[in-house]
Amino acid sequence: MRTRAAAAVGGFLYVLVHGLLVGAATQTSGTVRAVGSLLALGLLAEVVRRLPVAALVLVLLGVTFMIAGDPSAAGARSSVAYQGQFLAYLAADFVLARIVATRPRRTAIAAATVTGAVPLLMTGAFSRGNSMTVNVLITLLALLASCATGLLARERREHAVALREQEVTEAVTAERLRIARELHDMVAHSIGIIAIQAGAGNRVIHTQPAKAQQALQAIEDTSREALSGLRRTLVSLRRADPGTAAPPASPLPPAPGLADVERLAAGTAAAGVRVEVHRTGDARPLPPDIDLSAYRIVQEALTNVVRHAGTGHCHVTIGHEDGELSVEVVDDGRGPGDEPGSRPGGPRPGHGFGLVGMRERVALLNGRFSAGPGHHGGFRVSARLPLPETTSVVLESR
Repeated sequence: MRTRAAAAVGGFLYVLVHGLLVGAATQTSGTVRAVGSLLALGLLAEVVRRLPVAALVLVLLGVTFMIAGDPSAAGARSSVAYQGQFLAYLAADFVLARIVATRPRRTAIAAATVTGAVPLLMTGAFSRGNSMTVNVLITLLALLASCATGLLARERREHAVALREQEVTEAVTAERLRIARELHDMVAHSIGIIAIQAGAGNRVIHTQPAKAQQALQAIEDTSREALSGLRRTLVSLRRADPGTAAPPASPLPPAPGLADVERLAAGTAAAGVRVEVHRTGDARPLPPDIDLSAYRIVQEALTNVVRHAGTGHCHVTIGHEDGELSVEVVDDGRGPGDEPGSRPGGPRPGHGFGLVGMRERVALLNGRFSAGPGHHGGFRVSARLPLPETTSVVLESR
């Protein structure tokens, strides 16, 4: 409402100023009145911002009446005396640049045509000889300059919009990849454990009911954990969507980290693979992204051991070193190329997405990743993640 009032007041004052300039035609020179008309453009600042086309109409009418209202314009005075008056049309070129930069191309073309035609007609009516040539040149050069300035501003704005859209697209793609990695790591591990426990329970359900019950309990626990993780991911996605309100829910458990590796090892042991966890160095708080990534790497590596290694034992080593976190998972089962259908020296069947996901996680954190045959057979997964310097400084100060 205030901006509308300011625009209305500015338009009224602009008309009033040009009325005064017309009335002072006999007392002041054309150049002085042209400068006054140019300065009066400041009164239309709000109109130019909100309604540039209306501002252009006001400017063209104001300047035209100011020149035509001079009672001696068509008289005996030399046309050189009125040459300066046509400088007032530069105000219209400033407004035209705004129109070219912000309005549709058809509107800009029409505005440019009118802005060029009106000064040229007035020049032909009130200029003579060399004065006419100078005014025509000034009019055309100013018109070209304003159009070029407007086009440049339009291209810069469109380029900025394209860059923002590209950034949004890249952010959405990165988020989708992150969610895909999270779901793959979580679901693949849980489904692998469930499948193995279901098979074991099915084989002993009649002969060893107690073991079958243990397998069913492991399936229940793993399923609940997987559902909790899926629920946390889906609720996060709903909260990220501004058009969808997340339903009220109980507090969700925090994202897992290296502190949960022992619990992960216990779940893997229930699937028939005993996991020995070794920690070296001084344990310290880790940034959430590094903590979660390290946990997911261990989880995916253990999933691969359960599904492909054909062994009942593996080692997990977590090392806290100066400025670096190391994670290593080593098993003594089948190595690359030992399974049917695999090529010598290649990864185990089914490893494709798991290894790619682990490698991407480490790459995003500027770390180093390797996966391949162990030193004494089997398979070895190793990741080294650099820690931010700020973390080390904070820890040392405590």
